[in-house]
Amino acid sequence: MSISSQISKYDPISLSEMENVKLMNRIDTKYAVPISVLPAILEAAQADYFAQEIDGQRIATYDTMYYDTDTLDMYVRHHDRQLVRQKIRVRQYVESDLTFLEIKRKNNKGRTKKKRIAVPGFAISANTFGESKRETWSVEDFIAAKSRYQWSELSPHLSTRFHRITLVNKAKTERLTIDMDLVWDNVVTGESKTFPELVIVELKRDGNVPSPMNKIMLDLRIHQLKISKYCIGTALTTPKIKKNRFKSKIRKIEKLCQN
Repeated sequence: MSISSQISKYDPISLSEMENVKLMNRIDTKYAVPISVLPAILEAAQADYFAQEIDGQRIATYDTMYYDTDTLDMYVRHHDRQLVRQKIRVRQYVESDLTFLEIKRKNNKGRTKKKRIAVPGFAISANTFGESKRETWSVEDFIAAKSRYQWSELSPHLSTRFHRITLVNKAKTERLTIDMDLVWDNVVTGESKTFPELVIVELKRDGNVPSPMNKIMLDLRIHQLKISKYCIGTALTTPKIKKNRFKSKIRKIEKLCQN
């Protein structure tokens, strides 16, 4: 059975019904699995989860541009295991025609907080904002107020594209994202990388509330793997950058995909 056929068997949940499950302040748990294991995960999760549906579609396309300084300060802080760190990106939710400038902040308690503003005039390929960029905030003021950087310090570095399935547990206390068909394009080095066999599963919840997915992963003998799409993509497409602390994760991913 195809992935799309499996996910079509789930009870649906709409974007409006998910308004109370945004989890902008949360704890993230991540897993990397080969796509051959995904059918077993979806089968085990069907009774406990809704599938997000937008205009009849349950597999969505995401385009993202990550920003960093010229010295890749955000990448380096993550590589050097700084507990307090940030990621800044513009993400386009293709099917729903929504685009947001997003700042993800990780604190020293392991919690992730996300702030965002709509930037509907943004073109990822050209790195330009349209006339509608100004709503409550200007982009410059938003970056200055919500991050440790200034907009003038930042430039586009890494583009990512993937397909995502979003699940919500029946208690509506957690979201689960399943990212497939990952492609990274480094706009600075010109290098690209793809792992068509890789699936990244991310459990997002407000604290350690009970999660059906934790038990499913335990039963399938799938272990957590802390993984950043931005950092892994940057390490894979930037030849001369330091990456020693990411090499073991890259090897694990390559082994998963080979098997």
